[in-house]
Amino acid sequence: MTFGDQGIPPHTSDPYAQWVAEQERIRKRHRTRRAVAAGTGVVLVAAIAAGAVMYAGGGAGDGTTTAAPLTSATADSGAPAPSVTISLPSDAPTALPSLLARPVIRPEQAFPQQNVRLKDGSRHHRVDLATTTDCARGMSAELAALLEQGKGCVRLTAALFTDTERRSQVTVSVLSFRRVEDAAAVFTMASMDPVTYQVVSLDPPPEAGLPTAPPGSAGVFRRLMTVRSVVFANGQWGDGAETGEDELTRQTEGLLQYVNETVLAYEQGDT
Repeated sequence: MTFGDQGIPPHTSDPYAQWVAEQERIRKRHRTRRAVAAGTGVVLVAAIAAGAVMYAGGGAGDGTTTAAPLTSATADSGAPAPSVTISLPSDAPTALPSLLARPVIRPEQAFPQQNVRLKDGSRHHRVDLATTTDCARGMSAELAALLEQGKGCVRLTAALFTDTERRSQVTVSVLSFRRVEDAAAVFTMASMDPVTYQVVSLDPPPEAGLPTAPPGSAGVFRRLMTVRSVVFANGQWGDGAETGEDELTRQTEGLLQYVNETVLAYEQGDT
């Protein structure tokens, strides 16, 4: 399947304030590496810490949300995209230019396994994989408008997973950028408004034998930022059920973390 088929109180709800606090904890634990935090207007944190767990957007507006259909890009609301200005910190790691000079992660590198076993022992099967260099085709109109403010997206790759009971449908998407600043801008806006600034979910291909989730079904939205990518995860029950939020969240966050670790290792030059 291709994509063509388809005011925050300070230090509490500010996603980057929470992100910085998390990075400080990680920095103290991993003394040989460090995450960098600084910026103007909106705080930018370049994710260069080894094994860093990026802030997953637990602030206002996140969680299980009844939203527009996740399987197609949302219609343009007509409102102009807000201007988001982010700058690299003056003490950004010297290794950053060399990391950004590497090719963006390829689909087979981001999703190397069709059958995945998560750390909690649960198993998931990848039923679809799609990739495009025309990133706007796989996201909401508002997110596409935000991308136009920067230097653009290089590649969007998404995979659709289901659990052993073949009930859940979790799309994990890797949106890779030329510049860290653009990745940070997308991460910021998607953390504050995950429904408006979303990548679309994949419909199950016919050969998968899975139902297509009904339009408007409840969904769990999560995201993490690596060095130059934002990894999104959208989870739904295939039957459109609005119960079982905890289990759906567990699966969505587990798959997000699994893919995030793979992408982060590649972008840090560890693989």
